[in-house]
Amino acid sequence: MGTGAIAGLFAADLGLLPQARIAAVHSRSQDKAQAFADRLSATAYDDETAFLADPAVAAVYIATPNHLHAAQALKVIAAGKPVLIEKPIALKSGDVEAIAQASRERGVFAMEALWSRFLPAVRAVREQLAAGRIGDVRRIRADLSYAHPQEPGSRFFDPVLGGGAAFDLGVYPLSLVLHLLGEPQAVSGRWLAAASGVDLRSEFRLDYPQAVAELSCGFDRNGTNRFLIEGTRGALLIETPFLKAQRLSFVSDPVRASAVYERGQGLATRFLDRIPKAGRRSEVFAFPGHGLQFQAEAVMAAVRAGETRCATMPLSESAAVLRIIETVLAQPPAGRG
Repeated sequence: MGTGAIAGLFAADLGLLPQARIAAVHSRSQDKAQAFADRLSATAYDDETAFLADPAVAAVYIATPNHLHAAQALKVIAAGKPVLIEKPIALKSGDVEAIAQASRERGVFAMEALWSRFLPAVRAVREQLAAGRIGDVRRIRADLSYAHPQEPGSRFFDPVLGGGAAFDLGVYPLSLVLHLLGEPQAVSGRWLAAASGVDLRSEFRLDYPQAVAELSCGFDRNGTNRFLIEGTRGALLIETPFLKAQRLSFVSDPVRASAVYERGQGLATRFLDRIPKAGRRSEVFAFPGHGLQFQAEAVMAAVRAGETRCATMPLSESAAVLRIIETVLAQPPAGRG
């Protein structure tokens, strides 16, 4: 459901999975649906009911604007079809709870498409933390920022469409922290408002018994987009851009790792980062395509096993991420950008 940029990337990555194919495409515009479907030898629909009734559709991927995700997910579940819902799964944590309830009651699979959790490099991070490679985690730092001009009609800044940096970008670092550390004991933060009223930049602090996570996201700049995990015996650094994690570095000195995390992203820096150095070892986890195929594989495996949820990306953590965003955005903005 949906024919935008992310739908195109997902369709391309499904081509890497021999057991997957696209049977049908839905858009509110028949012309857009047909143009997308023609590239895939699929059936085009502009009617949701007919699309969901197509027996060739075994599961549905929702890639529509943010504000449509929750309602469409409930319709898919009501039709008895497994559903993968693009991030953010909803704009309110309560809507995620409604999706989870419908999934349980109908016995239908549902999951948020937070694809970064399924990347090989992120799996390696989990394994290395479990093995104690950096000791006990003490701090996580991450920023995900891409500059977008505040232009009229931009979906990034439209409150009706679910715009704002937290929904578009913040879900990535927040979700990864919960994936690694679980839900925090306390949440705080601040945000700056764009002219439209949505958050131009948001900052989050998550407190744990022995650790803290300091995260930020924004449309006001191009950030270094790294993800740093500091421990008592070293640090793990997911290199730029961490949401597409392909390069993971172990740094024996957390102070040095912090300096690497903070420096810019010029060509010289990227070149120097690839030169082997004492106390720093890097692993490359390259993959074909855009990385969306790994979450698709997980959905396929879960559905074939008769599961209604995915342990790697449970709906409870999707709701928890939105509760964190709600907590911070409920405060008055710290300023305007």
